[in-house]
Amino acid sequence: MTETYKEIDVQTALQNQADGILLLDVREKDEFEAGHAVGAVSIPLSELKDRVHEIDQSVELNIICKSGGRSAQAAMALNEAGYNATNVKGGSLEWLAEQQPFVSNTGEEPQVI
Repeated sequence: MTETYKEIDVQTALQNQADGILLLDVREKDEFEAGHAVGAVSIPLSELKDRVHEIDQSVELNIICKSGGRSAQAAMALNEAGYNATNVKGGSLEWLAEQQPFVSNTGEEPQVI
């Protein structure tokens, strides 16, 4: 099967975000709250089908999860639905490892769970 999505590294995703490209985090709510890239928008993969209407189809998307698996699934599904979605290789684990801006909503030190 031919993969129906592109992949980029964390540095490219960070630059894209600075250029106004939406960073969509598809991890579950508790994972997102424990730690996420600054400015990321949360729509869990489990809710994506029901919430896809919340995403402007004309906007380019970079999709992130924990390590790249769920975001690859989301990128494929979104591209098949007519969106322009790109997977972020290595996900939040790589984002944090590269010491990019990462925050939590819990008041605790941000972490990837």
